[in-house]
Amino acid sequence: MQKIIRAHSIRLNSTPSQETFFKKACGCARVSYNWILDNYQYQLDQGKKPDLFELKREFNKMKRDLYPWISESPKDANLQPFTHFQNAINRFFKKQSGFPVYKKRGKKDSFYISNDKFKIDNLKAYIPKLGWVKITERLRFSGKILKAVVRRKSNYWFVVVSVETLDLPNKIENQDIVGVDLGIKALATLSNGDQFLSSKPLRSKLEKLKQLHRIVSRRSKGGSNRKRAIVRLSKLYYVISCIRKDILNKLTTHLCKNFKYIAIEDLNVAGMLKNHKLALSVSDLGFGEFRRQLEYKSKMFGNELIIADRFYPSSKLCSRCGWKKDDLTLSDRVFSCKECGLEIDRDLNASLNLKNYGLNKLNKLREVIPEVTLGERKALAYNGVSETIFDEPRISGSNVSDHICLSRK
Repeated sequence: MQKIIRAHSIRLNSTPSQETFFKKACGCARVSYNWILDNYQYQLDQGKKPDLFELKREFNKMKRDLYPWISESPKDANLQPFTHFQNAINRFFKKQSGFPVYKKRGKKDSFYISNDKFKIDNLKAYIPKLGWVKITERLRFSGKILKAVVRRKSNYWFVVVSVETLDLPNKIENQDIVGVDLGIKALATLSNGDQFLSSKPLRSKLEKLKQLHRIVSRRSKGGSNRKRAIVRLSKLYYVISCIRKDILNKLTTHLCKNFKYIAIEDLNVAGMLKNHKLALSVSDLGFGEFRRQLEYKSKMFGNELIIADRFYPSSKLCSRCGWKKDDLTLSDRVFSCKECGLEIDRDLNASLNLKNYGLNKLNKLREVIPEVTLGERKALAYNGVSETIFDEPRISGSNVSDHICLSRK
């Protein structure tokens, strides 16, 4: 059994004086980071090669003279930004991100606490130089605490505790493979016919968001009324993000607990957001967050995640015979095959193709769409109807034949 690191974000039930302490500590972290960036940039402009170790030693010598109030906050709050800056520079040289920028007050406020100074006991957490702070829930994981980060999100304060735990293998009874197609009409369509709908939290609260944005824009800059309006707006954004993450957490957990192999598509989310007709719906569903959760949960539950190539035409291929429909458009919600005559819901067809893709990867060739039973064929012939796949599969079901709709000839 190998050890893995898990993080638990717990909301703090802090008092106003404790929140003031948090703001000061976040200010120390921000000032320290900006000082590093300022001196690093200055040495680059002078044609020198900056040494972060020397910068850190220089900062420790002069920080109490420059910033006398820095000693009121935990020591880690002003030292950890050097590590964060080093990571940012490494990502820049690897071309994974842009050059570091200055931190702003009130934007992504947080500060670091090392494991030797942080303690947690039932519904209390110990913050150095502050004392015990009430928390809203107990730590979910057991193991060695590695670090803690206190951060603010939408005027709420959280402590994110990283814990090193043993990777206990989870027993997955269903060893089958499932193809998952993400879409706008339905959040996820599985190859077994199941559909998972999204409550679309952003679109459902769009009018309220517009109203609060108008209120913020009409308030005078720097005034207390504007600050209160911004807090109300940020809280609504926080509610929207919580609803979205709750939906995605339940979906990804369901997939990992019920299927050994999961086949998904490598979606170009950034490219989809450039389409202004779809950008709102795509960002509302959270495709990127879905893949992120599925990747780390697959490692936790012992699943095998199969990611199809970005250019794999899952929607244009017939899941029965493999014929490709090149002129398929977004408005075509039913896939009609000219070779074998299959009529099937577009999303269901794509999920079946993803399942086929996963089977080929696993070298497990088997029938994807089950044959209609003899009794079903007799019933269809007796009623004088033809079999077509239901345009909108039901949310529950075990296989594709559960979603056959009867249409008159």
